[in-house]
Amino acid sequence: MNIVWAAVVMIVSTAVTVTAMLLMRRRAPEGSYFSDGDRASGVFGVLATGFSVLIGFIIFLSFTSYDQSRAGAESEATIVAQQLQTAQFMPGKTPAELTGELSCYARSVAGVEWNSLNTGTLGNSVNPWGVEMFRTISTVDPRTPTEQSAYDRWMDQTAAREQARIDRVHGAEGIIPAPVWLVLSVISVVLFVYLLFFADPRERALTQGVLMGSVTVVITLLLFLLVFFNHPHGDGVGRLQPTAMVRTIGLIDSQVKLLGLDVTLPCADDGSRR
Repeated sequence: MNIVWAAVVMIVSTAVTVTAMLLMRRRAPEGSYFSDGDRASGVFGVLATGFSVLIGFIIFLSFTSYDQSRAGAESEATIVAQQLQTAQFMPGKTPAELTGELSCYARSVAGVEWNSLNTGTLGNSVNPWGVEMFRTISTVDPRTPTEQSAYDRWMDQTAAREQARIDRVHGAEGIIPAPVWLVLSVISVVLFVYLLFFADPRERALTQGVLMGSVTVVITLLLFLLVFFNHPHGDGVGRLQPTAMVRTIGLIDSQVKLLGLDVTLPCADDGSRR
């Protein structure tokens, strides 16, 4: 959900709750529906505090997951650039093959795979160019100490890259379970309904509207913040973008030219197979 839709939903929700408060105010007894306003305020404080603690804890965990996805994307891009250098110490035609497959892997992450992340359809699928690189490296027979060191280094970097990919994609389908959304929705409704019983004809309409409207705005914004962290990928302000991998693609292309490698990419610009 982008900022415009979020603003529209927030305005509509606030208008509905404020209208409900003003309608309740017309028939409410003087001093509100509660005979003991102090005690009612204390109960509301307990409800609001419980909601604040719960949603604050969930936002903290959601932000941690968001930051993990961001860090995973950065690490994955860095490791791909490092593997390009490692591949050049492999024997035979392996450097050219691995370079092409690494370039296609990077393009796939920034293209086809990122589009699947945005739509939440990536699922448990693997990157096909990761499989191709595994097949290529499986045929390598390192003989010299340099080749053996490069081979070991490549395997370590592959494991690190796969872990970084897991960190990047783990929140693509949402990290907040449905029961949590249900609990937050019920508590929000309870707070709104409870607040309606504070309707008091002795108070000005503006004061009553601000009372309900401020609570509605705060709760709505907090829930939208959870929606944002629950799906960190996609279009919109603050969403994760393949910036690091796009930068790595440019770095790979530059290094291929500087090294004078004859590499024919087996993929299209978006990483899909030709």
